[in-house]
Formats: sequence, structure tokens, C-alpha cells
Amino acid sequence: MQPLSVLVAIVATLAVFQGSQAKTFGECELARLLRTKYGFDRSKVNNFVCLAKAESGLRTTATNKNKNGSTDYGLFQINNNYWCSTPGFQSAGNDCRIACSAFLTDDISQAVTCANKIYARHGYSAWYGWKAKCKNGVKDLSSC
Repeated sequence: MQPLSVLVAIVATLAVFQGSQAKTFGECELARLLRTKYGFDRSKVNNFVCLAKAESGLRTTATNKNKNGSTDYGLFQINNNYWCSTPGFQSAGNDCRIACSAFLTDDISQAVTCANKIYARHGYSAWYGWKAKCKNGVKDLSSC
């Protein structure tokens, strides 16, 4: 095999792998998933979709570097200072007991589990995006 064709094969493989690891949800798509797979009630679905839209634009690969040096990860923008771990970052905790990189894939199971833990402890007010864009009312997604 020619070196160029090997390189093309590697790049194509990486592109396929990368594509399978990144997802941008539609509002109804995420609402249905939260309701059917994770058992969220209507109010919680509406609020979690709104906060995911406000925080990450419904993208699983979203990250945001904060002024304090911490970083928020994934669909629900879960912070590495409290909830997950990243190599080389000295955090106050890893309460979800998981690597932050787990929140950057299209499998949102671990992100949902951790976000539920955050919600149980702090409610929706743990997310600045929810406070800014969802606190005063959320879109009803029951027709999804």
C-alpha cells in the first residue's frame, strides 16, 4: 500500500470515529430520550433540555474554560472543579467519580447520572445558563 493511501485510510477511520463521538441533539430528540430512557417527568425534561440548550447548545462535545481555571464539559456543562476529574487539574472534588472526558461522547448516560446528582444537591440553580435563560419559563416539549 502506498504511504498516501495509508494516510487517507487513517484519516477516514479517525473521521468516522470522531463523528461517532460527537452529537448535537435536537430539542425533541433529547426530550424523548430523557423521557423514555431516563424516566424524566415532563417538568424535568423541559428544564433539562432548556439548560442543555443554554449551556452547550445541545452539543455533547462542548467545553467552556472558566475564569477560575476550571472547565465545564459536555451537554450539561459539568465542572471539573467539583464533579469530574481531568489530568493535571487540581480540583476541590470529583463527586461523580468520573473522568470529565466521559461527558464528551454521544453516549450521555454518565452525563445524565452526574447531572441528576448535581440537580439533587443544588437544583437547576447549579447551572448559570438555566438561571439566565430558563428560570422564568421553559418551552413545553410534551408534544415531542
